[in-house]
Amino acid sequence: MPTVGFIGLGNVGGKLAGSLLRNGAALTVRDLDRNAATAFLTGGATWADSPAELAAAVDVIVTCLPSPATSAAVMEADDGVLAGIRPGTVWMEMSTTDEAEIRRLGALVEAAGAHPVDCPVSGGCHRADTGNISIFAGCDRDTFERILPLLTVLGRRVLHTGPLGTASVLKVVTNYLATANLVAITEALTTAAAAGMDLNTTYEAIRISSGNSFVHETESQVILNGSRDISFTMDLVLKDIGLFQTVADRHDVPLDLNPELIRVFQDGAARYGDREWSPNIIRRLEDATGLDVLGQGFPAEMVDDEPEEPGAEVVPRR
Repeated sequence: MPTVGFIGLGNVGGKLAGSLLRNGAALTVRDLDRNAATAFLTGGATWADSPAELAAAVDVIVTCLPSPATSAAVMEADDGVLAGIRPGTVWMEMSTTDEAEIRRLGALVEAAGAHPVDCPVSGGCHRADTGNISIFAGCDRDTFERILPLLTVLGRRVLHTGPLGTASVLKVVTNYLATANLVAITEALTTAAAAGMDLNTTYEAIRISSGNSFVHETESQVILNGSRDISFTMDLVLKDIGLFQTVADRHDVPLDLNPELIRVFQDGAARYGDREWSPNIIRRLEDATGLDVLGQGFPAEMVDDEPEEPGAEVVPRR
């Protein structure tokens, strides 16, 4: 396994970096909050005082950061990744970002003789924690095959999406779909509650029916528990569906639903705060109806109970 430098130890990044450390990677870490690195340093990781220092010391650089602007700052600062990156190094951008921005930064990486990859993840923080998450990778095929052994440690299903930028497009497509499903779920559960349905029974009815989805099997549970904790916040939803809107606008696709989703989450963030858990968007309906949309016996947070398994490439049908 190559030496890896990981920048960004937040909700997702910390779990992905944990998979690397758990599986024996030689790991160097960096975060604005050094306290976020404590467990990694105790477990044998090395600390870097700057992104440039980290980049100069490793074979593969991973960034997993909250916004395109943050990624650009980490890459382009005087002590940023580009100041330290060596020819032949691979930069893996695991943040959810804009396709145009990843291509812009990718060109700077290539100019330094290194290899850029956009490889966002999908499947929830609980699956990132166990190495069972899905990963999209946009890059040339030679680079993909070089990093595939590393990607199969980080995730279970790995999809080569095509050239640089394609993974970022598909990531915001899937996050748009997840957001649409979340809002639909909140309306379904609230309407069932208003109609006097038992919500435990409602959950099972949806789960075994054509209305089922990954979002229902995960986020509905923390909604019905009342914690609404899916380790994802309203500001991040707005970032993701905003990026999806940018892709659609760039290609002149006249969307109907996504602008409404943006309006709903802008209203939710204004009412409850940018950093409120995203499933608590249901509070808009609870406040409007006076209902508490709660069940019994549901978990406060999602835990992946499937054993960690070696990952593999997913090959599209042709």
